[in-house]
Amino acid sequence: MKSLDISTMALRVSILTFLTVLAVLQSSAQEGLKTYTGAFADDATYLIEVPQSWNGTLFLYSHAYAAPGVPNPAPDTGDLLTRLYLLSGGYALAGSSYASSGWDVQDALNDQIAVLDKFNQLVGHPDRTIAWGTSMGGLITAGLAQNFPERFSAGLSFCGPVAGSVGLWNEFLDSAFAFKTLLGSNLGLQVVNITDPFGNLGIAEQLLSDAQGSPQGRARIALAAALFDSSGWLDQFSPQPDPNDYATLEANQFASLQGFPFQLFFTLRAELESRAGGNPSWNTNVDYRKQLELSVDYAEVKGLYQMAGLSLDADLRALNNTARIAADPAAVSYLSQNIVMNGHLKVPVLTVHTTGDDIATVQNEEAYAAVVHKAKDDSLLRQTFVHRAGHCNFTSAEAIIAVQALLRRLDTGQWHGLAPQELNNDASNLPRVYNFQYVGAPQPSAPAFVEYTPATFQRPFDASQH
Repeated sequence: MKSLDISTMALRVSILTFLTVLAVLQSSAQEGLKTYTGAFADDATYLIEVPQSWNGTLFLYSHAYAAPGVPNPAPDTGDLLTRLYLLSGGYALAGSSYASSGWDVQDALNDQIAVLDKFNQLVGHPDRTIAWGTSMGGLITAGLAQNFPERFSAGLSFCGPVAGSVGLWNEFLDSAFAFKTLLGSNLGLQVVNITDPFGNLGIAEQLLSDAQGSPQGRARIALAAALFDSSGWLDQFSPQPDPNDYATLEANQFASLQGFPFQLFFTLRAELESRAGGNPSWNTNVDYRKQLELSVDYAEVKGLYQMAGLSLDADLRALNNTARIAADPAAVSYLSQNIVMNGHLKVPVLTVHTTGDDIATVQNEEAYAAVVHKAKDDSLLRQTFVHRAGHCNFTSAEAIIAVQALLRRLDTGQWHGLAPQELNNDASNLPRVYNFQYVGAPQPSAPAFVEYTPATFQRPFDASQH
């Protein structure tokens, strides 16, 4: 019999440990658990789970973006271990599917309030209700706290595009516009008013693949990526690349763009435009030289252009001289309502973001903090950061510790215990299984809260501009 290597044995032990802890938690959480499911008039479904010894606190979960055509059941939490931890602690959980897939922020805001009404009807009025969510659900969480502060005690946003819908999609347009202008201006690629979403994505993917084959193409890919601050750090189990290792940064940006970002830019934008009744994004009056200078990837772009023997000045002039794209005012109004931030907080909000997020970049947090500061509500906002690559790559331990920090704020009326070392120590004290990012992960991930200040979000747009 062939002996197993140490890493394989360690993985099997980790999975066995996970399953053992899971079984114990599952047994504890399921004992006396009451589950309610159903549907609203708009076809959104809901899920409510109430433990036998409910402590009076309800967590309302807003889920992430679900692409059209993808199954979209109602979830009430982001991961299984966190769900079982909360149910075992006496917390009730609830959430809805939203009425449709795609950028369904409008329905989400309404359907989540409908879940609260249904909870009141079926279970009773909670003593405290906490909005929480992941990715697009993190934006929805911020929107719920903003629009319905009387229904919530606090908000907890994980990896949310909290700069708001308009600024986010404007940055996506900047990146797509640069990509098309510099690498595919004559091949029929559409960046707005997309008529053939899947064919359009095919053109973009082929152009991207072709460009990656030359130094000049790689430099231009890096420029397009820089216009929405693509992190250049993709593997959550590997150290962050050296900031001077431009080749590795660009290779990661290329791999990232091939995934969800290009789907958002060149396919899924069509769903948003249909929902908004037109194009909600614009780049009129944008100076791409100034935009690039704001980017965390500026040095990388300059270095790759120099190595390719390509003129960055010429390409920036080309971008600035190319005909611009105007938005449809009604579509901007729709996207502003669904949703941009006004900065006015009435309840405490805690955010958690990975520093290497390559989709809803960590710079979103700078935009959110700026608008809250403008509204003079800084005391109600705290932002924490996890030093790790990728979008929403948190461990259950990190999620649970964030939940505990927010509950402390509600219990005491004060923020405390939020220093990165304190958060990391608390997460480390949880059972080891909580520090795996997913079942079968190659290794546990040490808690990685870190002191961090995000760079400027390049295309801020808040409610005062609407």
